Amino acid sequence: MTVLPPRVSFVPQPTSALQVLNTTFGYPSFRGPQADIIEHIESGNDALVLMPTGGGKSLCYQIPALTRNGVGIVVSPLIALMQDQVDALHTLGVTAAFLNSSLTGQQANATERQVRDGEIKLLYVAPERLLTERFLELLDELKEHNQLALFAIDEAHCVSQWGHDFRSDYLALSVLAERFPGVPRIALTATADGLTRTEIRLRLHMQDAREFVSSFDRPNIRYLISERVNEREQLRAFLREHAGEAGIVYCLSRKKVDATAEWLNAEMTKALPYHAGMDQDVRRRNQSRFLREEGIVMVATIAFGMGIDKPDVRFVVHLDLPKSVEGYYQETGRAGRDGDDSEALMIYGLADVVQQRRFIEMSDANDDFKRAGRAKLEALLGLCETTACRRGRLLSYFGELQPEGYACGNCDTCLSPPKMWDATELVRMALSAIYRTGQRFGATYVIEVLQGKTTTQIKERGHDTSPVHGIGKAHDEAAWRNVFRQIVTHGWAEIDVTAYGALHLTPAARPVLRGEVPAMLRQQLAVTATTKAAKAKRGAKAVTGKDGKVEAPLTPADEVLYEALKAWRIDIARQENVPAFVILHDSVLREIARSKPKDKVALTAISGIGESKLLQFGQGILEIVAAG
Repeated sequence: MTVLPPRVSFVPQPTSALQVLNTTFGYPSFRGPQADIIEHIESGNDALVLMPTGGGKSLCYQIPALTRNGVGIVVSPLIALMQDQVDALHTLGVTAAFLNSSLTGQQANATERQVRDGEIKLLYVAPERLLTERFLELLDELKEHNQLALFAIDEAHCVSQWGHDFRSDYLALSVLAERFPGVPRIALTATADGLTRTEIRLRLHMQDAREFVSSFDRPNIRYLISERVNEREQLRAFLREHAGEAGIVYCLSRKKVDATAEWLNAEMTKALPYHAGMDQDVRRRNQSRFLREEGIVMVATIAFGMGIDKPDVRFVVHLDLPKSVEGYYQETGRAGRDGDDSEALMIYGLADVVQQRRFIEMSDANDDFKRAGRAKLEALLGLCETTACRRGRLLSYFGELQPEGYACGNCDTCLSPPKMWDATELVRMALSAIYRTGQRFGATYVIEVLQGKTTTQIKERGHDTSPVHGIGKAHDEAAWRNVFRQIVTHGWAEIDVTAYGALHLTPAARPVLRGEVPAMLRQQLAVTATTKAAKAKRGAKAVTGKDGKVEAPLTPADEVLYEALKAWRIDIARQENVPAFVILHDSVLREIARSKPKDKVALTAISGIGESKLLQFGQGILEIVAAG
């Protein structure tokens, strides 16, 4: 067992942002707009920051909290994640704490006392805690003594009812502007379209805040989208390519989460369920295992993941259609936070479209909200059905327009370009069948009529004698479902969610039915073929780090040392009861394995090793390198 030195903690004295970056965090330079954002906040100004997951948002409020007088208050939506965030700061030698319901009254009082005494530089609180009169009075005291460094509002899209993670508690955070004028505020999110950004500004009273928008591109994530054929077989094939890796599988319903997790465990894959219907302690344990153990697959509803800071998630799978492009981007963005190559797979079908439209139309929301929901769903379906580059389509949605013919080379449509085929005959059959069955039925029933089935329902309704009965028997159900899904996405038919998903023809169907225009459809690709091609390409590709630089591949000798370092890290993490990545990221271990530092001076040259980590772990690392 590795013997750890005593924990080092200190309250950094105000100093330059770059010095804090170098000595505390161990990075040689800022990335992207980080320096500008930090300078803006240090000067006492407000900022709205849109930066992709893994882009370094946390540094944008952590560093000014360390360089300004007083304590930085971080509003975080999930209590369960605060411990890991605080643990990560402690390994850096930063005095940080949280206030939430997991603390006893005595522990909470002790933390508040530390805050009053100036011993804490970063304090994490849930919006519910911040809005209590007791906590607001504590903030009043700090403000009176000029001891409020800043307010950071993480996951700021939660304030917007147009967003995908709306939290009513966030609406009351406008109190920060009203009660504490002059204290800089920074609102951060990984995703927000123009409508959501406008509402963030309005709800938080940040109309004058400077907006910093980074590129939404996550080049290390490979996007794969496939129609549902055999969901479990498709998932099995995908996970076979990611054996032993950590990942997240999203399902729409709690029932499906439980069933999928049970099936994966039977398949010898370490899987854990997570949804709001589970016991809170069980959820907390499962989340802790996911963060601390290697190779865990978390099967979850979208209740899981917001704020998750596990850098080595290698894949995200959607077994159901997400609610919007923003939701899809946010959820897939939980993969590859460390910059290493990762994959995002979505499997969807017509039933998903019906279900999402039902959610929109049957909700109690007003007409404007429903209209926005329909537009968001149409945008998502456009991403699913595009024949162009997926990444280009995704970036264009967030306002990053790409040149004509843009190809990222790292999505399924670039790796295996889909073909268009003339499906006019089949589409006309389908549209005719919808019409001749009275526009009263969903796709499943209409397909049965086309295939010439003679079920009791078909006979009773007389559709076994219809001219369209059996005209499509030459094609199997999967082929027809592909046709019907694209009929809907092309707008030739619409779904009546008030009539159990009945299909109605639209005016756009008339010229197709009359043979005036061709019906060109996207030819679907099997996900197994796509992932195999992707895997081959990934295997030949060097790792791209978080700084965007391409890492040289490890030699066999480097690999041996890398594995030894990982084993040492796991030992340390278990002793400290923290996730392994809190000690050191994989990228840091790889660089150590490549450079093989001989002394602490050489070790400090490696990005990600600051003064505190050098003091705590430097000697142990050097001993492993020397032994290797």
